[in-house]
Amino acid sequence: MRSALRRAVVAAGVAAAVTAALAAGPGTAAADPAPPAGADQAGADQAGAKTVEVEIPGPERGGAAGSGHARVPADGRDRPATRLSAREAAADGEVTKVIDNGSTADRLDVVVIGDGYTAAELAQFHTDTKEKWAEVLAVEPYTTYRSLFNVWTVDAVSRQSGVSGDPDRATVRDTALGSYFWCDDIERLLCIDQTKVDSYVAMAPEADLVIVLANSTKYGGAGYNERSQTFGYEGIATASAGNERSGQVAIHETGHSLGKLADEYFYPGYPGYEQYTGPEPADVNVSTLTADHMAAQRAKWHRWLGEASPDGGAVGAYEGGGYFVKGLYRPTDNSLMRVLGRPFNLPGLEAMIAGFYRHATVATAVTPTDRTLRARHTAEITVPRLTGADAKQLTVRWYLDGKELKRFAGRTELRVAELGPKLLDFEKHKLTVTVVDRTDSVRNPEITGTLRSSVAWTVRL
Repeated sequence: MRSALRRAVVAAGVAAAVTAALAAGPGTAAADPAPPAGADQAGADQAGAKTVEVEIPGPERGGAAGSGHARVPADGRDRPATRLSAREAAADGEVTKVIDNGSTADRLDVVVIGDGYTAAELAQFHTDTKEKWAEVLAVEPYTTYRSLFNVWTVDAVSRQSGVSGDPDRATVRDTALGSYFWCDDIERLLCIDQTKVDSYVAMAPEADLVIVLANSTKYGGAGYNERSQTFGYEGIATASAGNERSGQVAIHETGHSLGKLADEYFYPGYPGYEQYTGPEPADVNVSTLTADHMAAQRAKWHRWLGEASPDGGAVGAYEGGGYFVKGLYRPTDNSLMRVLGRPFNLPGLEAMIAGFYRHATVATAVTPTDRTLRARHTAEITVPRLTGADAKQLTVRWYLDGKELKRFAGRTELRVAELGPKLLDFEKHKLTVTVVDRTDSVRNPEITGTLRSSVAWTVRL
């Protein structure tokens, strides 16, 4: 999580104490773990090398969504650049729009890149991409808002099939992105060379979120949840394409990158994580406030208190979260930000929808807006359809010089001639169409205000 909470953890000097000690996952490590050889040591061993913070997935045989964070080399292991044959080079870098829901300007663009796929295995990469994206779409709010996404693949040709660290840590393979298990000495932590990933991201028309699929059935993944300073994408989630649980790891990571959600798991029995004493975190899904104080102060997720949540139970204030056993509260007992395979809770759904709308708009102009429309012209937009079982459809309203034209509500096109007498002064007027999402999954007015898009034209007879 990227937050005041994380900064407080680091300032307290306890982040390093958890990372490697939790390599076996919360509840399975020794009661008195040895000094870690992970998080900060990774940076120390790479003197002068750039490091990035990544989230470690929880153990395969367990429910924990994560096991802390580690600092790892941004450019992965020191491996020579892959040399492709002429035939391999011809296939390398091909871009395909797998899911087309509109222009890059109006949609959230997901770029999927495979690693450990040879030129002969690229068809399998495309199949794996569709299967993993189907896993994502099975989770709300992705299900409802599937029409807001474009999905692109960029073919990265590897000399060898599979990735390093599979089946064992001694295995080294020559791959396009340098993916490797046993990152920071943690078997399930699947790291990449971010510079190599970015070289393929640059080939796509746009990237708001990046997913790297490793050609492996071994459980693992990682969350690179810092926004790219070069390309602007929200983060990179790595996952094993052939493992049924790794897809859940990737979805959890999008909770950080798109939803800006904190982790809701915690570490019983680890020094430094018994009690949180820092300031109120900025993250929307962890708080120092009990339910009563939250309601009294009208703070954090107070609008959802008492409501039945998709992940089970009612929204309240459950102690334990943001890695700490006490002093921090989470909205529900077992959401996806704590346990793999569970839904997002209600505050999480709201945050994810807000993240979608940071990149996507719901009114796309079909008729150009850079010229004056006359009586013979038609103003037209396209509007995505929401597909969740209980989804409210988007509302469409038309305005002329700010006054609503109620009889045209719901339409996606309007002939200028239909405005009739309103244009008889032969002056220029402003015709506007506004599309609004009135979903019940958002209650925060600050977010509600972002769930709308408008298109305007100048019109006259």
